[in-house]
Amino acid sequence: MLGRVNHIALAVPDLAEAVERYRSVLGASVTEPEALPEHGVSVVFVTLSNTKVELLEPLGADSPIAAFLAKNPAGGMHHICYEVDDILGARDSLVAAGGRVLGDGSPKIGAHGKPVLFLHPKDFFGTLIELEQV
Repeated sequence: MLGRVNHIALAVPDLAEAVERYRSVLGASVTEPEALPEHGVSVVFVTLSNTKVELLEPLGADSPIAAFLAKNPAGGMHHICYEVDDILGARDSLVAAGGRVLGDGSPKIGAHGKPVLFLHPKDFFGTLIELEQV
């Protein structure tokens, strides 16, 4: 079911500071910020040869990232995203196996313009999992 790792997401308290640090200290190539109101975040991607790192900043007080940063003020790993060929088939297989999909179970369009779902972290050893259809 799982394909390659699409990205690892880090919640950050200040996106501009995080972008500057990745560029100046690590010499990374970073995309321009993009607001995703449906997900309550602003994002950038650090482009690597084998995957991406997504830096997330809350977009408003109701953002799930704001809640994460309230518990982790310095930021930290928020989720890992895996690619799947068929997101609805993956969802159905996971639910049949006892997994839990967050929200109403319907895919939303993610930062790459593709359908995504999130899986409950308690089902995966405390790690929030994002599935993205390729």
